[in-house]
Amino acid sequence: MSKKHPIISVTGSSGAGTTTVKHTFQQIFRREGIEAVTIEGDAFHRYDRAEMKKAIAEEEARGNNHLSHFGPEANLLDELENTFRSYGETGTGKTRHYVHDHEEELALGCPAGTFTPWKELEAGSDLLFYEGLHGAVVTGKVNVAQYADLKIGVVPVVNLEWIQKIHRDRATRGYTAEAVTQTILRRMPDYMSYICPQFTETDINFQRVPMVDTSNPFVARWIPKADESMVVIRFKDPHGIDFGYLTSMLRDGFMSRANTIVIPGGKLDLAMQLILTPLIIRIMENKRRAL
Repeated sequence: MSKKHPIISVTGSSGAGTTTVKHTFQQIFRREGIEAVTIEGDAFHRYDRAEMKKAIAEEEARGNNHLSHFGPEANLLDELENTFRSYGETGTGKTRHYVHDHEEELALGCPAGTFTPWKELEAGSDLLFYEGLHGAVVTGKVNVAQYADLKIGVVPVVNLEWIQKIHRDRATRGYTAEAVTQTILRRMPDYMSYICPQFTETDINFQRVPMVDTSNPFVARWIPKADESMVVIRFKDPHGIDFGYLTSMLRDGFMSRANTIVIPGGKLDLAMQLILTPLIIRIMENKRRAL
């Protein structure tokens, strides 16, 4: 952790909704005049798209059916840790971009499914913002979580997460439902070993729970809407959180535990604005004092 060069990380699995949370943070940064430099978890995958397909095939030939982007074998977690450490110490570090689609291919000048070259982050930023799979990961070899000043978990219940992933991958990546299902199955061991444990490291978790039937996510025709959901917000340390103010501002919200508030899904953006804005302002005040 670093007061001079703070780091905020948002972590959640593919299809969890971290991109939506990223947009909320961007709104806060813009409103508060904060210059944030952003890195994406996909930048630290070990393989590009073609290489990953080849690596999966090779592992399956050896009897390993569980190589996935959730686990350390398919990622450069040591490089991610080094980037977090470097930024905390110097205000800069190394990153790159993974080119997802044709639109990004035109913007970044590299073929879809590949990486841009590594480059140094721009100096002079107020903070580093990370969004991806491993923003709070701890293994026997790396500890990314220790370098982040604010760690946010985005955790829909698992059936909802699967529905969101199936619909997203079919709509934007052209995958079949069967192909997405195979990906989900292949990732399960790494999901349990490397994704779930991060949510004990995070400072705040936002978990969306649908209020409609999602018992068979593999045949669901629609993604449950925000207004068909509740959001469970858990604070690792509730000290200093004004729950009375939050429940009064978030109508129909209630406390389910001493460190947990439950709100209607449609109030998620408002809740994040109310909760995260003062925390980010506090981080920036600590930065100014340290400088």
